[in-house]
Amino acid sequence: MAYNCRATINLSTAHFDREDSCNILLSYGGRTYHLKAGSEVERQQWLGALELARAKAVRMMSSLSGNRELQSVLTGDDSGDEDVPTHSDKSELQNTLSVLSGKLDDLSICNDLISKHGAALQRSLSELESLKIPVESGEKLKAVNERATLFRITSNAMINACRDFLELAEIHSRKWQRALQYEQEQRVRLEETIEQLAKQHNSLERACRGGQATPQSDSLPQGVKGYISDEDEDTEYFDAMEDSSFITVITDPKDNRSAEGGNEAGPVDDWNAEDDVFGNTTRIPGVPPKVKRRTHIPNKPNYNINLWSIMKNCIGKELSKIPMPVNFNEPLSMLQRLTEDLEYHELLDKAVKCENSTEQMCFVAAFSVSSYSTTVNRIAKPFNPMLGETFELDQMEEMGLRSLCEQVSHHPPAAAHHVFSKNGWTLWQEITISSKFRGKYLSIMPLGAIHLEFQASGNHYIWRKSTSTVHNIIVGKLWIDQTGDIEIVNHKTKDKCLLKFTPYSYFSKDYTRKVTGVVTDSKEKAHYVLSGSWDEKMECAKIIQSSHSSPSTEGKQKMVYQTLPAKLLWKKYPLPENAENMYYFSELALILNEPEEGVAPTDSRWRPDQRLMENGQWDEANSEKQRLEEKQRMIRRKRLESSSREQLDEGKEADLHKPLWFEKKMDPFTGEEAYIYKGGYWEAKEEQNWSMCPDIF
Repeated sequence: MAYNCRATINLSTAHFDREDSCNILLSYGGRTYHLKAGSEVERQQWLGALELARAKAVRMMSSLSGNRELQSVLTGDDSGDEDVPTHSDKSELQNTLSVLSGKLDDLSICNDLISKHGAALQRSLSELESLKIPVESGEKLKAVNERATLFRITSNAMINACRDFLELAEIHSRKWQRALQYEQEQRVRLEETIEQLAKQHNSLERACRGGQATPQSDSLPQGVKGYISDEDEDTEYFDAMEDSSFITVITDPKDNRSAEGGNEAGPVDDWNAEDDVFGNTTRIPGVPPKVKRRTHIPNKPNYNINLWSIMKNCIGKELSKIPMPVNFNEPLSMLQRLTEDLEYHELLDKAVKCENSTEQMCFVAAFSVSSYSTTVNRIAKPFNPMLGETFELDQMEEMGLRSLCEQVSHHPPAAAHHVFSKNGWTLWQEITISSKFRGKYLSIMPLGAIHLEFQASGNHYIWRKSTSTVHNIIVGKLWIDQTGDIEIVNHKTKDKCLLKFTPYSYFSKDYTRKVTGVVTDSKEKAHYVLSGSWDEKMECAKIIQSSHSSPSTEGKQKMVYQTLPAKLLWKKYPLPENAENMYYFSELALILNEPEEGVAPTDSRWRPDQRLMENGQWDEANSEKQRLEEKQRMIRRKRLESSSREQLDEGKEADLHKPLWFEKKMDPFTGEEAYIYKGGYWEAKEEQNWSMCPDIF
């Protein structure tokens, strides 16, 4: 019977013992079985049968293992995987066996010496007995001879017991070797299976890409261009875009006529695709900065490291709790990556000028999508901030805003963010990153609500981020995808926008990284259709009429939106020159870690391991990272020791740390507790009074 069948006992690794005259004790895999025989003779028959079966099982295991097992045990080979845990176990077992063999040789030598000298002693005593000596001396010699005989018998018994013990230990050591080898082979087979599966996926992907040859349009001024059909390769479809939940039909404003039974959205005479109703979408040069900002950083060193060798032991674990070398990082902290969401803050500056709330919603939606544009080539992991670490971006003159982030919790990792713009809007959020490694991909799930408020209109928008997934962890080129839905709600007017991030599919005929959405008012009337990709651009099209499509074969109906030609809302800025050697940083990302005087001593710019990595000193950065992590653990232990026992109850550990610049309050919109900026940071910066800041670096 196979060893992986349920309730099967592998006799090659089982152990038998005698409890009493009729009972047998069988031990296997941490479990103990008590077997009772009818008589001592029957017990002896059972023991003989079990020993015979065990001998057969051992021979079978030996034949299965063969030369591969012997070579693996002697050389410690584990398939070239530098971080397989069984490698050290095998080395330790081999050392133990060598020590035991050496001890056995020593005992054998001692046995020979004792036997030799004991025999010589007895001969000498016998010779003494044969001599003519006084009676009293003869009696003493006889007593000495008897004691020498007893000593020799006892020594021989001890030597035999030691030999039996060592032989038993050697037998069981071989069993342990075989069991260890079996587990190692099972693990290697599993890894080979996973790797083979990943290679098959890659082959399938290449075959599908080569077979489809789907043309993609660079822009969508007249809707999404039709794709090549499987039935007719010469047929192209224009002026229609089909989503999973709705269909968009683009029409010319001059030819527009309201269809009977349709819902007309309003006048269209003022809509022209060439007009820039929503304002210019290019970067607007602001006030020249007082300090010239840097435009490049040192090139990324070319260090080769096996990601799978580290990540394969982390399947199913929380990524933030896994110590990772800086080789997988980029020289920015998570607080700085959070600040990077402000790359396209001009969208919110334009949204302030919108008089219509649904038009304003279009810009807010485009801003929420634009935050993902920097992730398309950024597969490296940002540094996990230290507890109490902060990051400020004081660009009131250049960008018209001030931003402050603080790491308010370490487990789970959570960061609070507050942005004030002099152009009439305020943004705040608390983001908790939850990440899981699933073997072939890594899921990153940001938790927490993002708030955006416009002072003039009082419009208050709330949304949450989508899920990011890093693919091809095992083999192939790493790439990132965004999936899920984002619902943006204006809590004043009840306007909504539902954005759908279409996941990448081998067989999809849509363009990659697609995002679609519909803006509706409080009465669920659709006003705008949004379309584009999260890594390039977003467009909006005004809806002039909506209706239901004909029922499908399944009886379902889709919404059909007749729209005017789409207008560009947002387009990604080109990356700086040599960006591929600078971690694909954007212009804003390049200045985030630039040294700046006057910032708080807890600012990410002062973090030494991050600075060393940016300068290309990765070995020193790894050492410094370990020092900082150990320092943080020591501070946490002291904080726990100084706290009362009541605070150590489950769920209260995070409350032991009190953030400096944020305080926990109840969010009236979401009904959840969140960290809100309580003020004081910019005043402390103006006075250069950082006495309240902890020493975390």
